[in-house]
Amino acid sequence: MFYRIAKFVVGTVLRILYKVEVIGLNNMPETGGCIICPNHKSNIDPPLVACFVNRTVYYMAKQELFENIFFSIILKALGAFPVKRGTSDISAIKYSMKLLKEGKVLGIFPEGTRSRNGELGQAEPGVAMLAIKMKVPVVPVAIIGNYKLFSKITIKLGASYDLSEYYNAKLTNEDYKRISQQIIDKIKLLMEEE
Repeated sequence: MFYRIAKFVVGTVLRILYKVEVIGLNNMPETGGCIICPNHKSNIDPPLVACFVNRTVYYMAKQELFENIFFSIILKALGAFPVKRGTSDISAIKYSMKLLKEGKVLGIFPEGTRSRNGELGQAEPGVAMLAIKMKVPVVPVAIIGNYKLFSKITIKLGASYDLSEYYNAKLTNEDYKRISQQIIDKIKLLMEEE
């Protein structure tokens, strides 16, 4: 209930501040666990995506974002939970696996951090590792726009990426990075499509 209220309020504010267009909502699985993976240019990306997709998204977000009380309240209301970057945050990983096992939608930025120049960088292994271990699809998402007030922001959801070919494979950390990079490549394609 609180999530829906927060989503409505924050979504309304975002619609006032930006011209938000959503493309490809039908690519979001209606049920079952999945991972949604957007590019990441701004701190408003987690609430932006959460407010405009048709399922509750539980975001893995950097611990530092929760230090601002106002932003922390919004993030938690929208299902976000903290992760310590630069470490193997076991509690965040376990919580992510629990969410996916319960059939929920996990939101992860595949690069693991915000891009300062808007360019997509190198993927971290976490997205592929979680998707393969928990046997869930990945939905690539491109957020396109300059974030200037009253400008247009487009959220494009790509087709679900099925990683079932890797479910029974013995994979290294490098393999997970390579597979996660494929997800970033799918986001790039969405950004380039007209």
